Amino acid sequence: MSLRDAAAARHPSYVERLGRLVNIDSGSRDLPGLHDVATTLAAWCTESGLATRLVPVYDAAMAPLGDAVVARVRGTGTRRILLAGHLDTVFAAGTAAARPFRVDGTKAFGPGVCDDKGGVLAGLCAVETLLDTGRTAFGELTLLATPDEEIGSVGSRSLLGRLAVDTDVALCLECARENGDLVSARKGVADVELLLRGRAAHAGIEPERGANAALAAARLTVALQELNGRWPSVTVNVGVLQAGQRANVVADQARLVVDLRADRTGAFDEALAAVEALSRRPFVDGVTVELAVHAPTPPWERSPATGRLVELAAKVGAGIGVPVRDAATGGCADANLLAAAGLAVLDGLGPVGGNDHSSDEWLDLASVPDRVALLAGLVDAAARDGV
Repeated sequence: MSLRDAAAARHPSYVERLGRLVNIDSGSRDLPGLHDVATTLAAWCTESGLATRLVPVYDAAMAPLGDAVVARVRGTGTRRILLAGHLDTVFAAGTAAARPFRVDGTKAFGPGVCDDKGGVLAGLCAVETLLDTGRTAFGELTLLATPDEEIGSVGSRSLLGRLAVDTDVALCLECARENGDLVSARKGVADVELLLRGRAAHAGIEPERGANAALAAARLTVALQELNGRWPSVTVNVGVLQAGQRANVVADQARLVVDLRADRTGAFDEALAAVEALSRRPFVDGVTVELAVHAPTPPWERSPATGRLVELAAKVGAGIGVPVRDAATGGCADANLLAAAGLAVLDGLGPVGGNDHSSDEWLDLASVPDRVALLAGLVDAAARDGV
């Protein structure tokens, strides 16, 4: 049986499973929902013959973030291949009830349908397709689904690092771009939090005794935004600005959260240094700034190894009638961390979808059999040909 035919035979099961997962809220840190999706996926993996375990994930303060699913199957060869996706979404509890999974024509809708439940299930379906057709040239094939990718994989980084040591190739299950492109490079990202501390005073009687943290935050915001354009492809966005509590009090505190992204390591480091330098400038006398960088993730620059994976995917795609192109994207993902660990990485290997993180998120169900066959074929080719 061909990979395409085997993938098509599993399509009804894929759609049924997708509906079940999408209808479970699993926003980052939603522990009950994340437990439900992890145990559901783990049960399917076990039913398909994979050795499956749940790995508890914690943040730096040892607060639980949910369980990662790690499912493995041994083959007949030597190459170790990792399929990596995630179970968490950006949506609050209650979203699945408010707009549950639905299918309209060839498109499926619902929270996390594309990012990344559709991708994770494509990974499992690809493993099953390989087993159905007896294509086990890999040494070991591992399916990973983490619970915290949407918050920077703050707890899963150590697990990703451990798995990378025992992996030759990482194929990541974020969905393909809307035009079908695979992803061969991603910007790095850092969330920079700046806490400004000033001095309160009565705004009408003695404002001169205060040190206005709100004013300092406003001036710092302008300076930060002006970093845009200094380096090609670097973006700096002040996404959160909070200050003060009452209009008749000189604000003694303020908070900024900045999203910084770059597609080159050198530019990423320089831009981060520029943000740190601005935090030391005295925008208002008496106001101090504390800076913290949360979950910095380095850029993933397209490497020769990734280029070879693209070529291999194109060869597989030509055999099943799926054109393969690749592109860089500004979004960050676990592919960045796996590439930083030294692996050959290719991403965007889930089905075609779009409008991630919005109420209009969609997945093209018609693309699923082709994309599952492409992923399964790439696993087989990477196991046989090496990268």
